[in-house]
Amino acid sequence: MTDEARPLRIVLAEDSVLLREGLVRLFDEAGFETVAAYGEADSLLAEIDETNPDLAVLDVRMPPTFRDEGVRAAIELRRRRPKLGVLLLSQYVEGTYAHELLSSGEGGMGYLLKDRVASLDELEDAVERVSQGGTVLDPQVVRELLSRRSDPLDSLTPREREVMGLMAEGRTNAGIAKQLFIGVGAVEKNVTSIFQKLALEDSGTDHRRVLAVLTWLQR
Repeated sequence: MTDEARPLRIVLAEDSVLLREGLVRLFDEAGFETVAAYGEADSLLAEIDETNPDLAVLDVRMPPTFRDEGVRAAIELRRRRPKLGVLLLSQYVEGTYAHELLSSGEGGMGYLLKDRVASLDELEDAVERVSQGGTVLDPQVVRELLSRRSDPLDSLTPREREVMGLMAEGRTNAGIAKQLFIGVGAVEKNVTSIFQKLALEDSGTDHRRVLAVLTWLQR
């Protein structure tokens, strides 16, 4: 419960009528209040200010394309209401947007696979935990996200990749500037940007240039 005065308020988006009605009944029996239930995500987004929920529960793949409507709606919800809890219930792991969703907002976040929810008590517990700001992730979702972790080198610009390659050859900033026909100051800006993108902080003990080159050579 969000407080002692009223039950937890839930909005639900699920295109399967049977599952949608089943979830509404489950939430009611658990003492939650389903303030609105939809067959697609757009209506949930359009009426979010009127429903004013504590938690949104969404399927990932819904009309019209049955691809990623739910997870994209969840990201938009977090943008509009950073403290809103979001629980995704799906048969699929949508890794393209899941990392962005997990890193957004201040409220709780959950991602469970429908076929792997072992009991109604487990689902009820997940709703409670997410509504209180916690994170609930199916282990299979975690494995999928770890396997899709982005390579930090992918974020480098073409110029930064040129600078990185010359750094790996052992060239100094002056040598890189001469090779690329740019100023030393421009090289220094690219090197600083590379360090930032590779999360190489100036600790005073580690040689960031060497660590950056090692990362480049291990790609």
